[in-house]
This record gives sequence, structure tokens and C-alpha cells, in this order.
Amino acid sequence: MKVPAILAAALCAGLPFAVAAQAPAPASKVAVVAFQQAVAQTNEFQRSFADLQKKYAPRRDQLKAESDEIGSLKKQLDSTTLTEAERASRSRTIDEKQKAFDRSAKEAQNDFQAEIEKDFGVIAEKMGTELIAYSQKQGYTLVLDGGRQQTPVVLWATQATDITQSFVDDYNTKSGVPAPAAAAAPRPAAARPAGSGSASHPATH
Repeated sequence: MKVPAILAAALCAGLPFAVAAQAPAPASKVAVVAFQQAVAQTNEFQRSFADLQKKYAPRRDQLKAESDEIGSLKKQLDSTTLTEAERASRSRTIDEKQKAFDRSAKEAQNDFQAEIEKDFGVIAEKMGTELIAYSQKQGYTLVLDGGRQQTPVVLWATQATDITQSFVDDYNTKSGVPAPAAAAAPRPAAARPAGSGSASHPATH
């Protein structure tokens, strides 16, 4: 997901106001926020993630049924009563079903990933705008993203510098979205680029 681009667009949109509000800056006040983690922790994203899990439950159940059927057919191949012709025929059937299953599983994963990334992007854009307002209110002159895994911009920072949780709490309050009941926070990987792994696979949740 091109989260940095989304955040950059939101920040640029409010840049003139931010510069005007901060000038002149009497002293530097720096904060660190794990932006992607913050988005994933919001009640809004948690609700969206839970809704998508429910939406894809039928496809997940169907994939499980197909997988169980293929497993059962493979076990039947071990039968010593099968003739060579029967064994060859069942092997072809298993191969066809396996290919169909793989296609369906890939489509389900891609569809789920696309929807979760879309929801993540919408919330990230709103949070980018809110981050400007929050930072100005708190008097920060510089806020760094300390949660980027590939190209981190923060090598070290004290715990007191991390505003991730306080920013998430502030956003949740403003959004008015209640915390989902017994919500299991998805790792920020829920917003990872498509094809980077199967953590968001609807058939595995």
C-alpha cells in the first residue's frame, strides 16, 4: 500500500496553514508516531476489518470445504483396491480440483486485500489531516514516522516522544466510532502491499 503517498498528500493539503501556525517557532518540540500502526489501531479500521471478515466468511467456508474434499480424495488414492485406470482418473480429478481451488483462493485473497487496503487508505488520509491539527494543538514543530519497517526515519527515541497511542485515542474520540466488542487488533500487515504474504488471506482467519 502506498501509505506514505497518502499521508504526504494529506500533509501537503494542510501545509500552508501548518507553516503559518508554527511561525515563529520559539523552540523545537519533536514527536514520533507509528502511522500505519496508528491507523490499524483505530476503532474505525477495527470495525471495517471485522465487517470484511464477516463478508468473506462464506467464501472462506467454501474454500475450506473444497480443501477438505481434495484431502479426502487424496487419501482415497492410497486404497489398494483401485485399478491403475481408476487411480489415473482420480488423480486427474484431484489435479483439476486443486487448480480450481488455487484460483479461487488467490481470487479471494486478492479481493480481500484490495478491500482492506482501500479502507485503510481512506482512514489513513483522514488521519493524515487530523495529525496536522493534533500536532499543532500539542505544539509539535516536527513529527516523524517511526513505524516504517523498510526505510525507518527514526533510529532511536524515548518512550515519552511516542505519541501514537495518544493520537489514536484522540482520533477515536473525534470519529465517534466505538471500539468493536472483543476486537482482535489485526497487525499493520493488514495494510501491506498486495502479494506480500498471506496474513490477510480470508481463508486463514
